[in-house]
Amino acid sequence: MARSDLAPPLAAEARSAPQVYMVGGGIAAMAAAAFMIRDGDVFGQNITIFEESDRIGGSLDGAGSAEEGYVLRGGRMLESKYLCTFALFDSIPTLDGSETVTQETFRWNETMKTASKSRLFRDGHRQTAPKFGLSEGHVLTIERLVLEPEFLLGRSSIAEQFDAAFFKTDFWFMWCTTFAFQPWHGAVEFKRYLARFAHMVEGFSRLRGIMRTVYNQYDSLVRPLHLWLSQRGVRFALDTRVRGLGFAAHGTDRTVEHILLERSGSEDRIAVSPRDYVMVTLGSMTEASSLGTMLSAPKPGTKQDGGAWTLWESIAAGRPNSGRPGVFADHVEQSRWVSFTTTLHDPTFFRLVRDLTGNVPGEGGLITFPDSAWLASIVLPHQPHFIGQPENVQVFWGYGLAVDRPGDFVKKPMAACSGHEIMTEILGHLRIGAEADAILGACICIPCMMPFITSQFLPREKGDRPEVLPEGSRNLAFIGQFCELPDDVVFTVEYSIRSAQCAVYGLLGLHKKPPAVYQGKFDARVLLKAFRALHDITS
Repeated sequence: MARSDLAPPLAAEARSAPQVYMVGGGIAAMAAAAFMIRDGDVFGQNITIFEESDRIGGSLDGAGSAEEGYVLRGGRMLESKYLCTFALFDSIPTLDGSETVTQETFRWNETMKTASKSRLFRDGHRQTAPKFGLSEGHVLTIERLVLEPEFLLGRSSIAEQFDAAFFKTDFWFMWCTTFAFQPWHGAVEFKRYLARFAHMVEGFSRLRGIMRTVYNQYDSLVRPLHLWLSQRGVRFALDTRVRGLGFAAHGTDRTVEHILLERSGSEDRIAVSPRDYVMVTLGSMTEASSLGTMLSAPKPGTKQDGGAWTLWESIAAGRPNSGRPGVFADHVEQSRWVSFTTTLHDPTFFRLVRDLTGNVPGEGGLITFPDSAWLASIVLPHQPHFIGQPENVQVFWGYGLAVDRPGDFVKKPMAACSGHEIMTEILGHLRIGAEADAILGACICIPCMMPFITSQFLPREKGDRPEVLPEGSRNLAFIGQFCELPDDVVFTVEYSIRSAQCAVYGLLGLHKKPPAVYQGKFDARVLLKAFRALHDITS
């Protein structure tokens, strides 16, 4: 696939300007393209985004239909301190052009404030604002972690910092299911989350402060951004896998000189000049994801089923400043879990959950079953959740963290369960009996196995994640969840967009910086409220 195959010939002025090549079509690359155009005055038609799948959006996906079932692999949490995210989308109109995406999101969250009345659900009953149940020793450990330098923690795990009782507290059940932490995940990432979301601890048992988009994040964020980029001439090369990068050495420096591509079974090589730019999304949370059906479980995948991890391995081979992909990609048993999306053609389930929890869809947020062997959770969003979703159809999403344990009502590991079996387990925890058969007969539950979904949380140390602008690289930047950004937290839209902003400003030499990461840990008022919440002081 030569450059001329991707778009019509460029105007003379555009031909003489640098070309920009993005590897990966997720939110990081799309944001980088927007920053290139908006802040760097780069021609949109000079930007090419290579994506190995047949659609853009990366992990912020949404697909399917009412007839075949909708699918969401997951959705990232939003909150008001995502300064890079909302600054970007303040420039992006909604699909109907009536306002910006940022304006729409804030307006929507004034109307639909998250206020959970059933954050935990036990024995068929809701628990409203459950107490954290932390000991003084647990609180002291949390405070120590917030203050302790990351290099002292090294590759230690959360389990190495706390006693066994901590992992039975309601604080842990709520924290781990909100953010998808496991006890064996890295203490450094846990520390960053504690510091980054210190301002949310006070309302955490009710999920106060968590924001949502009007529709799923593909429809509400990805589609408007895709439209904006397309209108400006950005080229999207789908079904195109980047196999490798070729480098030229300049003393101790290096420059990307070509990109190796594969498309439709044939290979191609694109020449890259020293004045061009290459931005690579490293790794992938959703690489090798596989879908099941109502009658079949999803099949396990490996890093060989896609190109993201193998590309990073090829870039990092012999180049220490490009990170260590094996730290994140070679421990699937510690990074996988199963999500599921259920499409309902009968309102009974939504009505029953509303009556059991006290929340209307979109208001309550995540509902966790702490006694579940799978540590399962569900969330019923406001309907419609997809643009074009019929009025008589509802969609909800859920996931389980402990996918290798037999269920409580279905005596099989979640990883081996079909959609029918997963819904049976959820109905059991909700204590829905008489209506269960009718609900199962009117729903389509599609499970999704994601081998690498929490790989960015695995224990790591300095150097495992490369810098956004690796030392000695003249025209290369790394973006996404697996590059290093001080203070900010992975598994968020904000991290991807911040990495893109840092990469663009750095490569172009702009005298600009992204907004600083919000540091509530330095606000005495935030700390006092968090202290009282951690000690279950409510008066």
